Amino acid sequence: MKPETAGKTGIAGTLPTVVALLVGFGLMQMGNTLQGTLLTVRGGIEGFSATEIGLIGSGFSAGLVLGSLRAGALIRAVGHTRTFAALASLASAAALLHLMIVDPIAWVVFRTMTGFCFAGLFMAVESWLNGAATPAIRGQILGLYSMTGLISGVAGQLLLPVANPAGFMLFCIASVIISLALVPVTVSRATAPNLGEEQAGLDLRKLYRQSPFGLVAAFLCGITTGAFFALGPYYAQRLDFSETGIAVFMACATLGAFATTWPFGWISDRMDRRIVVIAIALGSALILGATVLAVPERLPPLLTYVLAFAFGGLILPTYNVVVAHVNDAVTPQEFVAASGGLLIVQGTGMATGPVLGGFAMSYLGNDGLAWLIVAAQGLIALWGFYRMTRRAAPEVKEHFPAMPVSPVGTQLIEATQRAS
Repeated sequence: MKPETAGKTGIAGTLPTVVALLVGFGLMQMGNTLQGTLLTVRGGIEGFSATEIGLIGSGFSAGLVLGSLRAGALIRAVGHTRTFAALASLASAAALLHLMIVDPIAWVVFRTMTGFCFAGLFMAVESWLNGAATPAIRGQILGLYSMTGLISGVAGQLLLPVANPAGFMLFCIASVIISLALVPVTVSRATAPNLGEEQAGLDLRKLYRQSPFGLVAAFLCGITTGAFFALGPYYAQRLDFSETGIAVFMACATLGAFATTWPFGWISDRMDRRIVVIAIALGSALILGATVLAVPERLPPLLTYVLAFAFGGLILPTYNVVVAHVNDAVTPQEFVAASGGLLIVQGTGMATGPVLGGFAMSYLGNDGLAWLIVAAQGLIALWGFYRMTRRAAPEVKEHFPAMPVSPVGTQLIEATQRAS
């Protein structure tokens, strides 16, 4: 079905076209989340230090940022299908390279390569989705895309107990899942859009002048998210959780984010978004800090899962509210540049968070990860309080955008913002 036909039939008519893309994206996310958790757990089994595991986690985020900057040129040069096929094959091979060279430095390189590949893969899928959707239904397609990413992430986490992480089978499963993502995407009938000429360079200084709170908060959100996803499995492993327990722990955090993303967005559409971000950050910092100080380290597993759900629900969706706040502060013509700048800043934070978290866990034990997150959330709240004394809130220009957690330069989100 062509895009113009989709506009006549609505989302029901477009869904058969985009479902293949969503299935391919879901498989990519499933393989990616399985691999990320697996590498953290396997690193612990191999005796890697918390700092080394943090560096491995930061490699993926660094690759995402590099890919977000460069993959667009690759798509323009060789096309969407060839780019997707090449990067998916490389990402699938990278999953197996971790088995061939079990060394933390090599794993950092492999994870950086994987992050670069996934940035290009996400950009290709998202631009295809954009080509299949009309402005009238683009928001609905974006919602399906975001939900697919979150649910697939949960499924990937829950694959960890399928085999022994000390063996080779889970690495093979991750590689196979990523390879299978090639099938629905490369045979999709969705029309990929013309990316056109290279966009003008990003101006982070201008973006900071337009929204000082948003830029700093995006970086700190990245630190929190990156540290948790890179070191959360290691944290659970050091609590003597089984593979099943680690998988459920990480899945609960993702489900928490899924449950609260829309409620937080709904609230932020009706008041100063900075207040929403400050309230979430301050509340999460106080609750997490009090939990570390007052609650014994080894809680019953069920209570730990509940806390993980609450953590994901409080902290992980905050970046989306930050994006909406920044979009309120810029002109509609600057939405694309602002989105790209925020993605780079958040991605830099996600690359920094695992390194800081690894150092913190090396010197403070398991509580080091929690204290890093408390510090990052506390800084968001303090910076927000300060900025509210310096500048009034911008007028709300658009409704809250539901977006994936991972920082990737997206064509679909940009097109949605242009259509708003």
